[in-house]
Amino acid sequence: MGDEPPSKLGGVRVLVVEDVAVLAWRIREVLEGAGALVAGPASDISGALALLEGHAVDAAVLDMNLDGEPADPVADALAARGVPFLFLTGYGSGSAEGRHATRPTLGKPLKPAALVQAVAALTAGRRPAEDET
Repeated sequence: MGDEPPSKLGGVRVLVVEDVAVLAWRIREVLEGAGALVAGPASDISGALALLEGHAVDAAVLDMNLDGEPADPVADALAARGVPFLFLTGYGSGSAEGRHATRPTLGKPLKPAALVQAVAALTAGRRPAEDET
């Protein structure tokens, strides 16, 4: 039995924002393995905002803390665009605070099946976005 169902995310565009390179590429691999089209990964706020400007996305996976900086500017930009997102964090599932405290949160270490299931839930009923590039 595999970690994630094949093609569960077929055609869904997902922005990945994670500052730990090995984990960022693992997230990308898991999402692509489930059929998603991945933008990124971006490892910092400016990179994430640049990707968001250049790509239409249906959802995002956002590390809560990017090299010591809260990811709030990226979360704010996603919320302003109506893009659903979840936080991925090593601080525990109840660690989101402030404006985005009610967003879904997955803990680290990464559990591939849980990630795919969470992104599928975020995008249920949404049509894949059209790329702006």
